[in-house]
Amino acid sequence: MQDLINDFLSQKHIAIVGVTRDSKGWGRTLYDAFKQRGYDVYAVNPARAIPGIQCYASLRDLPMKVDGALLVVPPQVTEQVVREVAALGIPRVWMHKGAGGTGAVSEEAIRFCREHNIAVVYGVCPFMYLKPRGIGHALHYMFARWTKKLPEGA
Repeated sequence: MQDLINDFLSQKHIAIVGVTRDSKGWGRTLYDAFKQRGYDVYAVNPARAIPGIQCYASLRDLPMKVDGALLVVPPQVTEQVVREVAALGIPRVWMHKGAGGTGAVSEEAIRFCREHNIAVVYGVCPFMYLKPRGIGHALHYMFARWTKKLPEGA
C-alpha cells in the first residue's frame, strides 16, 4: 500500500469530499493541510456554504478532472462517492481513517474500487504521510505500526 500512498500524495489536483464548516473537523483540517503544502485542492460538500472556501456540491461540479479524491465521509456515503469517482474517471481514492472508528472506510467501496481499477488507499490518515509530518502524527504512525493496526504494506 505504501506505493499507492506515495502515488496519491505525488498528485497535485485533489478533491476532498467531506470538507466541513468546523475548522477543527477532519475534512477541514485535511483541506487546509493539503492547501498549505501546495496542492491544488477542491472542497466538496453538498451544503456548499463554507465561509472563505470555494466549495462544490459534488465531484461532477468541479471545474476540472482531479487526480484523486480524499474521502472524509461516513462509509455509506463513501459507497456512493466511489461510483461517482468511477463515472468521472478519477483514478485514485483515499478513504480517510483517523485514530478511532472506521472513518470513511467501507469494504464494499474498496471492492468496488478494485473491480473498477481505481487505486485505493484505506484505513490510514493522510497526516501520517504528509510532509512535513508533525510529531503527533509521526508517533501515531509508529504506534499504529507497532500494534499492527495499519493495513498490510502501509
